[in-house]
Amino acid sequence: MKVQKMKEHGRVCWQLPTKWAAFVAALSFASAAFAHVFPQKQEPGAGATVASPSQIKIVFDGPLEPSFSSLTVTDAGGKQVNTAKSAVDPQQPTVLAVPLPPLPAGHYTVHWAAVAPDGHRTHGDYSFDVK
Repeated sequence: MKVQKMKEHGRVCWQLPTKWAAFVAALSFASAAFAHVFPQKQEPGAGATVASPSQIKIVFDGPLEPSFSSLTVTDAGGKQVNTAKSAVDPQQPTVLAVPLPPLPAGHYTVHWAAVAPDGHRTHGDYSFDVK
């Protein structure tokens, strides 16, 4: 009987570190996945053809660090068309927007950089057309 309990105890002790390691690995992957913020909705949307928009607005899946997150818009020639600076909405920390002057018909690209409060940075771009 005593030998039987030792064997069972040995098996439990062996399984515990393995389960603990799996748990720690799962937590580290989960925290890495949630450390970055990504766009959930863009206005105007990627590939859209619209009348001249008054602003570009992107809603992200988490709060943004206002000092380091930005939006710029360029025309087909690569010239920046927004003169105002982009800003994170203080009432909605997941929203980044930049006002635009009236835009002539053409192809435009939105360049975004988003920084989460923990310092992780993501960036990207997408295009839309003005009719």
